[in-house]
Amino acid sequence: MPAICKSLKSLICGLFSLCLLNGNIVMSETVRVYVGTYTRNGKSEGIYQFDLDAKTGQPSAPRAVARVTNPSFVAFDPKHQYLYSVAEVSDFPGADGPAGGVAAFRIDPKSGDLSPLNEQLSGGAGPCHVSVDATGKNVLVANYGGGSCGCLPVREDGSLGKMSSFHQHQGSSVNPRRQEGPHAHSINVSPDNQFAMVADLGLDQILVYKFDPDQHTLTPHDPPSVSTHPGAGPRHFSFHPSGKFAYNCNEMQMTATAYAYDAQQGVLTPLQTITTLPDGGAGDNDSTAECLVHPSGKFVYISNRGHDSLAIFQVQGDGTLKPAGHAPTLGEIPRNFGITPDGRFVLAANQNSDTIVVFRVDLKSGALTPTGDRIEVPSPVCVRMFAVE
Repeated sequence: MPAICKSLKSLICGLFSLCLLNGNIVMSETVRVYVGTYTRNGKSEGIYQFDLDAKTGQPSAPRAVARVTNPSFVAFDPKHQYLYSVAEVSDFPGADGPAGGVAAFRIDPKSGDLSPLNEQLSGGAGPCHVSVDATGKNVLVANYGGGSCGCLPVREDGSLGKMSSFHQHQGSSVNPRRQEGPHAHSINVSPDNQFAMVADLGLDQILVYKFDPDQHTLTPHDPPSVSTHPGAGPRHFSFHPSGKFAYNCNEMQMTATAYAYDAQQGVLTPLQTITTLPDGGAGDNDSTAECLVHPSGKFVYISNRGHDSLAIFQVQGDGTLKPAGHAPTLGEIPRNFGITPDGRFVLAANQNSDTIVVFRVDLKSGALTPTGDRIEVPSPVCVRMFAVE
């Protein structure tokens, strides 16, 4: 009888460890974290890695695991076997004109070390964002300086083939200094893997592409885009876990826009645009950076540079956002942040302070409380992570 009880207890504990926040999130004892940085200021060596205790939020010591020039954004394949990084430059070797690069690495499942596989041209200058589709067969990249986007096929060994689909954006918007031409700032694949959304700061548009993962192609959709407010400067975009809503932060006007999303038609319909600041007034040096939906779907967080905070929003039943406060990031210029897969911690990267600060998430309100842990990484830009199984 005691043995049966013991087995039953183990089973219950095991099931509980797999279920959290309505059963949508898998828990793990360890979260593996990778940090993209800027290297051309002479402080950073490239991509850094550390582990986070999923229960306490305590980090291990960071270490450099790959040398890449300006690996400002990174992404993983769905099985976490490979990491892909941009090289945010305009003078990537082998290019005929201004262009950056995309690098592929194999992830060691035990140590977290990265082994270089290969590099390819990004198709335009200043690639600033990269994502991987649900099949793991494609890497998609947004070129800020070039104002373009593209798709690179993934080979069987995780390395990258040459660009298979490329689109050069055209046009401008109302701000002659920031929006003199297109500036693609992010590219995200829809939850059903059928569409790709590109936030273009220079055009004040979210461009929509039909995505064929097997043919490795992006094709302009009809309608081809949805516009933001003139001068808003859309930057980063994030789908809600339900697939019914989406959100983007507008860099220049310090606002967030909520959308209803028709997955069958691939159409975004604006629902609301709301300030990310407490008083609604943006300073000359203020700008938003990252926009992420909490894994539970209950909250949206947006980083405010200049104000140096994370804006917290609660997601309402109709997809709109309700302001729920701000958390100072305890550093300067929070460029990016990441949320642990179980939703319990947020890691905010303060680019100008060379720190990543750990916050505990209140799973009822979305409030953020610093744990007291901070990780020293030079010029951190992007924080991405996955649970170690």
